[in-house]
Formats: sequence, structure tokens, C-alpha cells
Amino acid sequence: MTIKKMLKPLLSILLALILGAIVIVLVGENPLEIYAAMFRGAFGSTNAVAGTLVKTTTMIFVGLSYGFAYRCGLVNIGIEGQLYMGGLFSAIAAIYVRLPAVLHVPVCLIAGFAGGALWGGIVGWLKNRFKASEMITTVMMNYIAIYIVAFMVNGPIKEEKGTYPQSESIQESAQLMNLLPKTQLTIGILLAAAAIVIYTLYWRRTAAGFQMSVTGDNQRVAEYAGIPVKRMVLLSMLISGGLGGLAGSMEVLGVQHKVMEGLSAGYGFDGIAVSLLGNNGGAGIFFSSLLFGAMRYGGNAIQMFTSLPIAVIYILQALVILFVVVDTFRLERK
Repeated sequence: MTIKKMLKPLLSILLALILGAIVIVLVGENPLEIYAAMFRGAFGSTNAVAGTLVKTTTMIFVGLSYGFAYRCGLVNIGIEGQLYMGGLFSAIAAIYVRLPAVLHVPVCLIAGFAGGALWGGIVGWLKNRFKASEMITTVMMNYIAIYIVAFMVNGPIKEEKGTYPQSESIQESAQLMNLLPKTQLTIGILLAAAAIVIYTLYWRRTAAGFQMSVTGDNQRVAEYAGIPVKRMVLLSMLISGGLGGLAGSMEVLGVQHKVMEGLSAGYGFDGIAVSLLGNNGGAGIFFSSLLFGAMRYGGNAIQMFTSLPIAVIYILQALVILFVVVDTFRLERK
């Protein structure tokens, strides 16, 4: 990554912090104190770091999901729906399939990937078959997935004795191994790190990665070069959706241990900013995921220890997204 490419996301973050400070001043608080509280909440103790890494884990998978499709010239705004379907498929495997832990966890992860891949694959097929815009179909698929999960947890898989719209708790054999006692930090962060390595090698070292990159740069050139463009589009959406599905698996198998109506707190949409801020590269996605994970978890400290509402954190995230997206599309127009 060149120095110029590194400075652009840093500038976006700086501008977001400056404008965020102005908002904080307008509501009568000291921005330095608020930012210090957010930093302590995210990194001020072992438990805080663990909590930040839990959020970072999910952010990595949604960031990789968006980046994978984007590098093939596709805009996947349906990561939220893919996350929901991945979480649902993982939960079904984790609740109803009985296996020893050494097999159960991989089966549940594969199920989560398959659920997300199915949802992404439908979009890829629609684009190839009917030339349907993936930006429109992915948004629509979000709603369908969310309502499917709502139906399932209010009926077919609803916990028997509970009153809340959620499934039974998953079996212990399906839970991700805990790395730090009394926290929710699991081997999910290691799986996310492995996914970053595989993602980076895929784009740098494989023929399929090269073909997808050429397809993303110019589909006509790719066709003239003999690259099967439609196959690349479908494969890209399958893998992108699968990565989004794994984000849902992380939530179900590592954090919530069940699937519920409000499975995601908008993580799928955060993946867009995470990927763009990280320039769609493996290392960049890791650091931007850490930033968004820190804002998510550190924002809880602001809500608990200051009078400032959590909405300020969402304003900061929105400002980062705004500056990144504006810069990205300005460059593309050039």
C-alpha cells in the first residue's frame, strides 16, 4: 500500500473525529474527555480489549465479504441478510445436529458459510441470468432474510418455554472455544485472522483471483481475454456471501449462543465502510475492523460513564463512512 493510499483513510478518520468533536461540543460535553472515555472503554483493561476483539471478529468477516465482491466489480449491500442466513444455518446445525465438538464446530461453520453463500449466489445468478443490478437485489434480499429469521424464531425453531423470539441455546459442543475466561473472546478471532491471510493470498497468488480482478477492472477486456465472466461473477458472490454468513456464525457460535430476531446490530452495513476504509486489502480491513470494533465496544463506556448518548458513536461511524465513500467515488469518476 502506497503512502498516498495510507493517508486517505487516516484523513477520513481525522475529519470524522474533528466533526464529531464539534457535535460533542454542541451538546455540552468535552470531546477530549469523551474520546478518552471511549479509548479506555475499548482498550483500558484486559476485558475491554477482549470485548473490542469480539466486535473486531465480526467486522473482519463483513469487511472481507464486501471487499471480495467489490474487487470483482460488484457492490454487495446484502451482507446483513447473508449474516442473518449464515447465523440461522449455523444455529440449526448447532441445535439439532449431534456430534463431538471436534466435528460439530466445523460443521456449524460450513453450514453458516453455506447459508450466506446461498443468499449471495442467488444475487449472482440473477445478475447473470437477467442482468439484475446487484445493488438492488442485495438490498431486497436483506429484508427477505431478516423476515425469514423472524418467522423461524417465532415459530419452527422458537424455544419451547421462552417468551422471547429466539431459538433454543446451541449445544456446548457447537460453541467456539473460549480464549479468555469470563469474556466472550473465542477462537473466532483466530479464524478471522486466518481468513485475512487466505483472502490476501487468494487475490495475490491464485489464477481465479487474477481473473476476478480483471473482471472487476473491465468485463469487456476480461471477455476478450477468454475469462469466463459470468462464472467469476457467480463465484465472487458465492464466496462474498459465504464470508458474510461466517460473520453470522461468529455471533451465534461465539457470542449469543442462539439465533434471535435482532441477530445483527447493523454489522453487515458496517462491512461496507470497513472494507472501503481498508482499501479492500487484507491488512487494511484488519485495522479498519479494529477501529470499528473499538468504536462499537468503547461506545458502551460512553453510554455507561457519561451523559452522552450512544448515538454520537453512530454519528462518528457515519462521518467516517461519508468521507470514505465520497473519496472513493470521486476517484472512480476520475
